[in-house]
Amino acid sequence: MVIPIITIDGDSGSGKGTLAHKLADHFGFHYLDSGAIYRIVAYAADHYQWLDLPEDAFNEKVKGLDISFQPCENEETYKAFCNNQDVSSLIRHPNVSSLASQLSARQSLRTMLLKTQQDFAKLPGLVTDGRDMGTIVFPNAPVKLYLTADPEIRAKRRYKQLKDSDNDVNLADVEKKLNERDQRDKSRAAAPLKAAADALIIDSTLLSADEVFTQALSHISSKKLIST
Repeated sequence: MVIPIITIDGDSGSGKGTLAHKLADHFGFHYLDSGAIYRIVAYAADHYQWLDLPEDAFNEKVKGLDISFQPCENEETYKAFCNNQDVSSLIRHPNVSSLASQLSARQSLRTMLLKTQQDFAKLPGLVTDGRDMGTIVFPNAPVKLYLTADPEIRAKRRYKQLKDSDNDVNLADVEKKLNERDQRDKSRAAAPLKAAADALIIDSTLLSADEVFTQALSHISSKKLIST
C-alpha cells in the first residue's frame, strides 16, 4: 500500500513547523521535523564533545542516538527527544541551529541520516518539514509544499519563538544568523534548499497560520490523492 506523504520545505521562520503540526493533527499522520534531527545531532555533538572526532567516528556516534518526536497533549505541537531527554527548547537556540546547518553540509552525514528520515514514513501517512524533503528525501511524495516569507518577518517570528522558550536573544542577532543559515543552505553542494519542481509555493508574509493551512488544505484536496 502506498503511504501518503506531505512534504513541507522552505526558509527558516516561514511557518513550516506550524503548518506541519496542523496538517499532521488534521490527518492523524505521523510527523517528522527533519531540521530538528540535524539540530539534535548538533546539540549532541556539542554536548558530548564529538566535534573534533574524525568524520567516520562522528557518524558512528550519531548512529547511536535515539531520536523521536511526540505530540503534546491537546496541542498542535511536537516535542523532540534525544536518548529519552526532552530537548525541544535546547535545540532551538541560534547557536545550535547554526551548527546544525554547518553539519548538514557533510555529505556522509546526510547519506547516513537519509534512511533514518525515510523510516518515519508509516501508515496512515506522514507530514514532514525540512529543507530537502520534497527534493531528496521523499522525491515521489504526492503532495509537496514550499513556504517562504519576507526575511524581516521571518526573523521576528523566530525571535518570538526563542523568547517564548526563555532564550536570551536579540532580534538583530537572530536575523543575522537566520539569513546566514538560509544562504549557506541554499548554496551548499549537498541537497541545497530549493523548491521541488512540483511544489506549491506559499508566501506566508501577510498570511496567518490558519490562512496558510487553508491554502495548503485546498491544494491537497485538489490533488485528490489524500482525503481531506
